[in-house]
Amino acid sequence: MGRKFKKKLIENLTIVDIADRGKYVAKNEEGQVVFVEDVAPGDVVDVLVYKKRKGYLLGSVKEIKKYSEDRVKPFCEHFGTCGGCKFQHIPYAKQLEFKQNIVDNALRRIGKVEIEEFRDILPCEETSFYRNKLEFSFSNKRWLTYEELNSDISNVEDVLGFHRAGAFDKILNINKCHLQPEPSNSLRNSFKEIALEQGLTFYDVRKNTGFLRNMIVRTSTTGEVMLVLSVGENDQEKIDALLNTVLERNPSLTCVYFTVNKKVNDSWFDLEMNHFFGKKTIEEFLGNVKFEIGPKSFFQTNTKQAIRLFDVVKEFAKLSGEENVYDLYTGLGSIGLYLAENCKQVVGIEEIEAAIEDAKANSDRNSITNSVFYAGDVKDILTTEFSEKHGKPDVVITDPPRAGMHPKVVEMLLELEAPKIVYVSCKPSTQARDLNLLKEKYDIKKVQAVDMFPQTPHIETVALLELKK
Repeated sequence: MGRKFKKKLIENLTIVDIADRGKYVAKNEEGQVVFVEDVAPGDVVDVLVYKKRKGYLLGSVKEIKKYSEDRVKPFCEHFGTCGGCKFQHIPYAKQLEFKQNIVDNALRRIGKVEIEEFRDILPCEETSFYRNKLEFSFSNKRWLTYEELNSDISNVEDVLGFHRAGAFDKILNINKCHLQPEPSNSLRNSFKEIALEQGLTFYDVRKNTGFLRNMIVRTSTTGEVMLVLSVGENDQEKIDALLNTVLERNPSLTCVYFTVNKKVNDSWFDLEMNHFFGKKTIEEFLGNVKFEIGPKSFFQTNTKQAIRLFDVVKEFAKLSGEENVYDLYTGLGSIGLYLAENCKQVVGIEEIEAAIEDAKANSDRNSITNSVFYAGDVKDILTTEFSEKHGKPDVVITDPPRAGMHPKVVEMLLELEAPKIVYVSCKPSTQARDLNLLKEKYDIKKVQAVDMFPQTPHIETVALLELKK
């Protein structure tokens, strides 16, 4: 058994960079990397190192000796407690610079790939109020700030807001969130006010009791608004009284659903959705393609920036109208349907069956006749026999989850030898790993980072791969 690591205080470290997942980087006198949180590049800090790993140290900031000159005042009252928009104290231009460096370091250092054209990151025009979907949770226990923890303030309070990282049983009450446009904030605050007026119980996650559990608000650029409520008790009288009052005070609502969840976990996708009011879906557009979004639909959470992302994909694919396009990890077919008018055929594959049902329905609604979609794991469906049935792809679009592509998928892509692969990723390090494997047969021609989520560490990256000649 190894010796227990002894904590060590290192004084006057300068924060020099931001790494993947929003960690901040400093270096000690020996040149070792020290990862910390809740600071800003340019800060000078004292760090208590609590863990040693191969090649780096992990620490917590004990004191900020000097604040960075680049810091700006956060615009949200919940900054530092919520944990969501971690980069609010960093100017947006600097956020873009650091995100660009994260992608560059991942692809060149981890992926060890040569990139012929590495473009500047595409900024988001809307740096706040850009999300079209948020989920809020009810709780009878409030998250306390560090100052409140050292007082005699009780955390027993009915609240509606977000889970704080590491606190599954407590909720940070949100007064105003800067992520989703109105009427998101007014609807949430009105809902809480009505719930308190009616004496409804807020959920206790430890006891699995309480009437109100979760609510989702979906908005669209067409001005439509969907509310989805999850309750822990099947009491129709309470549900009717609550939702009818919500509708009276919030006339902007387009449709309302509710579901009864008596399970221990908050997952909704195996539960029946009960339509309570209005339309059954809300409308959204990506380019010329209209999408009908239901309570369980998967959809890009930043609509306007998704269009800009898809335009990069379209540019990289450089379709002439005759191509056979495979769209791997297609979700509800958003990229494939966006490209359908520019190619001969789109063949989409997605593991989540409900998303494929949405893809087929949205294809029919838009009279798109050159698309076909399959539900199942990409590694199981994408085979030699599959390509023989649907024709060899001229272009492969792949947009895998954060874990990247399964090794079998990479092997199959190398076997298929499509002339072009356009790889969309939400995690630079796993994309780098896959590009390193694909470079056996492909050159990396272009890379474009896209900022989909300002004020956060998250980045999307689009890479164009062309088969070596």
